[in-house]
Amino acid sequence: MTNPAISVRGIEKSYKDLHVLRGVDFEVEKGSIFALLGSNGAGKTTMVRILSTLLRADAGTATVQGVDVAANPVGVRELISLTGQFAAVDEILTGRENLVLVAKLRHLPDAGKIADDLLATFRLTDAGGRKVGTYSGGMRRRLDIAMSLVGHPEVIYLDEPTTGLDPEARIEVWDVVKELANTGTTVLLTTQYLDEAEQLADRIAILHEGRIIANGTLADLKKLLPAAKVEYVEKQPTLEEIFLTLIGPRASEKKEDAA
Repeated sequence: MTNPAISVRGIEKSYKDLHVLRGVDFEVEKGSIFALLGSNGAGKTTMVRILSTLLRADAGTATVQGVDVAANPVGVRELISLTGQFAAVDEILTGRENLVLVAKLRHLPDAGKIADDLLATFRLTDAGGRKVGTYSGGMRRRLDIAMSLVGHPEVIYLDEPTTGLDPEARIEVWDVVKELANTGTTVLLTTQYLDEAEQLADRIAILHEGRIIANGTLADLKKLLPAAKVEYVEKQPTLEEIFLTLIGPRASEKKEDAA
């Protein structure tokens, strides 16, 4: 057994009386895609901020490639990259200039070659000389992820990477994420899109009200529901059915029931 790329044990985080994370535990294998699935407000972004050393947990421990995020944040930052919910690109610069800028900020030699290689990898070579303000949503997101890969980070966090994208652009980003894992990069993906987790993840953890309520492969999660009913054809439960069954009725529905 190899050591996990990410290990989270008993992580808790509160904002005054609001308990966002209530003892979160999970591990992410090296070179895999791990999806943290949950509704808005479930605590996904808070977890990513803790793992990115941008926020300190109230309790618990977390390590990235064996490096403790609280005890050695500088060491963790050398291993990771983060892509947030909205593309952090400079629209005035060209795609290539954005990549060159990041490479120079990281003090890497031959910034131009790094930029050209990433443009080719993300199918942006023809658009590399255009200002990013002319890019489509999918192109911006691909560029954003490319910028995150400057310097070859071992672990990348993608916090709801397809938010606001149309279906075609989402598929483009999915292809990029799959390729990342194929090249050995460990990917922690947060999403509220059930099909996204189903399409991409090697393992899926469902975060609900600050706790992990299920964690496993898609096949593991399907076993949590009753066996498929055979009518005319065998119908396996979808990830959406699993998710909604595990988290129970929405808060609004609970209030209506109480009334």
